[in-house]
Amino acid sequence: MARLLLIEDDLAIRTPLIRALRERGHAVAAAHTAMDGLQTALQERPDLVVLDLGLPDLDGLELLRMLRGVSTVPVIIATARDDEAEIVRGLDAGADDYVVKPFTAAQLDARVRAVLRRGAGDPGESAVLVGELRVDPRSREATLGGTALDLTPREFDLLHHLAARAGQVVTKRELLTEVWQVPYGGADKTVDVHLSWLRRKLGETALEPRYLHTVRGVGVRLSAPPPPAAADAS
Repeated sequence: MARLLLIEDDLAIRTPLIRALRERGHAVAAAHTAMDGLQTALQERPDLVVLDLGLPDLDGLELLRMLRGVSTVPVIIATARDDEAEIVRGLDAGADDYVVKPFTAAQLDARVRAVLRRGAGDPGESAVLVGELRVDPRSREATLGGTALDLTPREFDLLHHLAARAGQVVTKRELLTEVWQVPYGGADKTVDVHLSWLRRKLGETALEPRYLHTVRGVGVRLSAPPPPAAADAS
């Protein structure tokens, strides 16, 4: 059973959705405004938030940014906004998934379970070591040279996906499909922005890469930097 927070102002949607999710075994709290939702999220500490964007007091994306400033709770945006640019903005703002109305309770429940599975990681999955980089999917912690990296949930998922395929070139299409769960085109900039943020936290740049190497026209490869002696010899 998951503890869910539904932030939805439309009573005709909120009431049956709460009932349906509870019938599927979830404990559901609800809020009908952005500020009530933020307060409830901080007080109740739910396992996942389902967030509508068209709220009466504040746009849902603004609430998501505020929430991301204080919490890493998984968030599924549930909205009628189906424009691709809007979907990309929602994912870039920190959402873990995006579902467009109308949807069934069964579909939302499946997405909730999928997001929570990704967040929990595979209990049998061990930490990935690449050079001085260590990525542990069980604790969702990453360290570089023993120092913890302050990563957002999306940055961690991106880093783990690349680290688990160290030495391989991973396409942006694969990253969008596997990390963002959005198998449509036109959103390569989303990957580029997150790679830029990730490089900054790894202490490198695109011009002077250490771990993240762009393969022009193909994708990106994560690999360990050469040892100091090899680097000096070159």
